[in-house]
Amino acid sequence: MIRCLRLAVAGVRKFALGVALCGLLGVSPALAQPGLEVRAPEPLKALLLQHLDVPAVTSNSDAADRVHAARVARKQAGELLQTEGYFSPVLNWSLPDSGLPVLDVEPGPRVLVRALELQLKGALVESGDPALASRAQALRDAWSLRVGEPFRQADWDAAKQALLQGLRSRDFAAAYIVESQAEVDPATASAKLTVLADSGPAFTLGALQIEGLEHYPRELVLRYSRLSPGQPYSEEKLLDLQRALQNAPYFGAVVVDIDTQAIDPQQVPVRVRVTEAKTRRLSFGMGYSSNNGARVETLYRDANLWQRGWQLSSGVRVDQTGQLAFADVFLPPNADDWRDGFGVLTERDLSQGLSTRRMGLGLQRSRTSGRMETRYALQFQTEWREVESASNTASNALVLDGSWIWRNVDNPLDPREGQVLALRFGGASKALLSERNFMRTHVRAQQYWSPTARDLLTARAEVGVTSAASREGIPEEYLFRTGGAQTVRGYAYRSIGTTEGTAIVGGRYLLAATLEYVHWWSAQWGTAVFQDVGNAADAPSLLRPLKSAAGLGARWRSPAGPLAFDLAFNQQTRTLRASFSIAIAF
Repeated sequence: MIRCLRLAVAGVRKFALGVALCGLLGVSPALAQPGLEVRAPEPLKALLLQHLDVPAVTSNSDAADRVHAARVARKQAGELLQTEGYFSPVLNWSLPDSGLPVLDVEPGPRVLVRALELQLKGALVESGDPALASRAQALRDAWSLRVGEPFRQADWDAAKQALLQGLRSRDFAAAYIVESQAEVDPATASAKLTVLADSGPAFTLGALQIEGLEHYPRELVLRYSRLSPGQPYSEEKLLDLQRALQNAPYFGAVVVDIDTQAIDPQQVPVRVRVTEAKTRRLSFGMGYSSNNGARVETLYRDANLWQRGWQLSSGVRVDQTGQLAFADVFLPPNADDWRDGFGVLTERDLSQGLSTRRMGLGLQRSRTSGRMETRYALQFQTEWREVESASNTASNALVLDGSWIWRNVDNPLDPREGQVLALRFGGASKALLSERNFMRTHVRAQQYWSPTARDLLTARAEVGVTSAASREGIPEEYLFRTGGAQTVRGYAYRSIGTTEGTAIVGGRYLLAATLEYVHWWSAQWGTAVFQDVGNAADAPSLLRPLKSAAGLGARWRSPAGPLAFDLAFNQQTRTLRASFSIAIAF
């Protein structure tokens, strides 16, 4: 049931701060009422049909019931119209001999704002600081409900909330509205708005007060904090610390705030209240893809290794083309947000007649700052290669690697607009534990467009070059092969590369691109059309002609993750190839 404030109609009407004329927010929208016919201009008719809550009657109901429904509708309609600025509507109901009650609505003139008096007090305007004076003027200029605009309760509330947020976001954590009223004169269809806001004193931040720690050391929270005693209060900086701790694997819930009622606003302690998450987690998963076939995996994570807040991430994966085991340890971030880590891995892979085994260990440093993700790594690995109808080889490489990923998308998990640009650059030297001198560069760019709410156009291009006298002695990880799902569909996984004996091995050059259009028929189901081109070879001249494939696909946002099924036509061999993948964690 809608609950509204009843106001006297005679003379000038006044609205007190914090009293909504009608609680539209939180009211469950109703469909068009089956027991009432409303005649009103759009969009007011839609508003009334959505929010009127009258006793349900039919054309066969008793006349008394239908009269009661019409009277309730008339009363509620008047209150609803006031929230949209119509304070002198003409509302008439009628009761036909047969049929539903009818409510005729003439909204009358809409109330406009004719005067605005916005006053500020407190340290914001009394300190004499020119910077604060400019900020006060900016707040006045940003007031959204201006003279000449229609008076709506929602706009009135939003304007006051925006003023408070502008005050509280920096320095003035205890700002509040002292007085607020809207004087509405139905006779002249005008409203006079008066607002008095007090910024209160300027706050500065004190030391952290951490509550809720049981297993983790206090220093762990301090590693994530960029706050310092004496720093001016900033709501955004408190939220930054809260988000950083919430995104870390250590805590299930985090609240960061200050006591805005503190007697002394200088160096007010910052309260950090945490609820610790489970420190250890064991998970299992299974999946299938047209690239690697069926797979099973298990992961073990420990977020408090050796009681130091170090994160251990380890796992084993087995699929139809190989096996992988790894263990990585990551330290908490330092004062500049850099995270250090180290790890080991062993992997065996068999694809397109090439069998590789590698063992490696490495160090890395990474940081995410805004839209940029940066990673530096030093990795040593030994690789053993077995090629059908060719000689077997072994190689060592100590590689210094750097990667930079810039993301400017609307949604990192399901982008519809924006760009992603990735660059990876690294190399090795024979003078430092490596079989061969080489430099490797890989660039990938992806663009997303949404012509309509249900359509998505994606373009992707990538270029790779490994500069070396030859590919001999270079681990496969630093060469290029392509083909398969998410690359050049219509070709088997890693089937595009350089021929060695009867196997396909990596080449020193890569060129690939994709153009894909997806139309979503519903929230879960979509259809895709795409064109892929690409090649990998050991010389630039061998990249031409590019391999190409075009096709159709289905998209499904499943509860276990996104699933793509594509049917690609290989334009060189004139054959069809299906590709798809799905993964389930449990």
